[in-house]
Amino acid sequence: MAQLHSATSHGKGFMADPFQTTRWSIVLAAGGDAATDALETLCKIYWVPLYAYIRRRVVDEHQAQDLTQAFFERLLDKRTLASANPDRGRFRCFLLSACKHFLANERNRQNAQKHGGGIKILSLDFEDAASRYVLEPSDPLTPELLFEQQWAVALIESVLALLKQEYVQRERLAEFDVLKPFLAGSKTSGYSSAAEVLGTTEGAAKVAAHRLRNRYRELIRSEIAQTVDAPGQVEDEIRRLFEVLSEKGEKSL
Repeated sequence: MAQLHSATSHGKGFMADPFQTTRWSIVLAAGGDAATDALETLCKIYWVPLYAYIRRRVVDEHQAQDLTQAFFERLLDKRTLASANPDRGRFRCFLLSACKHFLANERNRQNAQKHGGGIKILSLDFEDAASRYVLEPSDPLTPELLFEQQWAVALIESVLALLKQEYVQRERLAEFDVLKPFLAGSKTSGYSSAAEVLGTTEGAAKVAAHRLRNRYRELIRSEIAQTVDAPGQVEDEIRRLFEVLSEKGEKSL
């Protein structure tokens, strides 16, 4: 998992201007290797939601996989990226809009075509993506709503991986594992047991859990900042994240 660019300050929350080096602002600023690398990093994190969207639109699983791979091959083509003029705003919206345009162009083709010629492509774990997709209920969820729900899950998973990595680097993985259930903030009991496992007091366990939740929220804001173009959009994305997770029945924040 790629490291986030520095967008938070320890102990002081989210910085006022984290957008100078965000991935999406790099993509929007210009073409070239830096923009391609930044876009590739974003795509590696958020390709599964797009696969879920395509899978809901396409009956055949293998065709959905081919279309997903072909879309990202085309998106990551330096020539395509250099000539693209994406609407400034959220990467989430850009990715879905670009995919809709791609599918419209591919609609009359019988099979997705593979594009070689040295184009950098993503290594996509379709087996994992397919296993996630079959867990989705067979209800009338629109492809767009399914995309948003999977986007929220991908973001939370990315943040949890980063948070866990921080504790590993500080040689405190056991503390992370014990306190992770308290991230939702709704858990009001169990601190005594956690303290016993960690060999500390109940009060210290509560303080440690509070710090973990604060860092978790900082990383969520930081990760969201990587996908939008203006500071004002961060709060909107956080609100939407809450909404789709609530609709999905998740309690991750």
